[in-house]
Amino acid sequence: MRQIVLDTETTGLNARTGDRIIEIGCVELVNRRLTGNNLHFYVNPERDSDPGALAVHGLTTEFLSDKPKFAEIADALRDFVQDAELIIHNAPFDIGFLDAEFALLGLPPFSQHCGEVIDTLVRAKSIFPGKRNSLDALCDRFGISNAHRTLHGALLDSELLAEVFLAMTRGQESLVIDMMDEASGGGDMHTPRVKLDALELVVLTAGSDELAEHQAVLDGLDKAVKGTSVWRLAAVPEASEGADTQSA
Repeated sequence: MRQIVLDTETTGLNARTGDRIIEIGCVELVNRRLTGNNLHFYVNPERDSDPGALAVHGLTTEFLSDKPKFAEIADALRDFVQDAELIIHNAPFDIGFLDAEFALLGLPPFSQHCGEVIDTLVRAKSIFPGKRNSLDALCDRFGISNAHRTLHGALLDSELLAEVFLAMTRGQESLVIDMMDEASGGGDMHTPRVKLDALELVVLTAGSDELAEHQAVLDGLDKAVKGTSVWRLAAVPEASEGADTQSA
């Protein structure tokens, strides 16, 4: 599976009022591993950044003045994400800006060129309801170092989000674990281990509707085998042990 972790920096918060993209960072994952085949552009937005946005990303008008305009990088970006699954933190913001940039060029929306879009902010809120779920907060939660992140940067943020996404979906704290396993063949006793006590695991119990559906499936299996299915028989020894213990 090919996935692209994507982030943008912009001149402000609203593409509808003329704010533009000034930086794009894309990090490629294939089968949940970094490939090093990344894409990064600074973009000349042909306008100044709002003071608040400038304080966040630090990319001045002077710095961006000799960078390519979006029209010059649109094809490369479109080809890079073609049919890939996108992973974005607060996806509507970035997709909204990308769609707006493509619209200015008279092109179909950016979102038509990629596959499914996974919003890690939505996923984080479902896993950690009521908690801060910014990229910095998630890095802290999963033990991912972001000490070098003094300003927002699209490529750096994409690299951090790649680690957060893997930690969030597999319980892995760092891509270093995977890279060490590959280098050592899995036999290196010095390979870093996941700190299980640092993970916040959410346990979701089945509701009454789900239990009823489960029973219906078991009933269907019983009917199909014209007897008691193996899934019900598997619970019998435990029940017998419990009965023996009580009688003792």
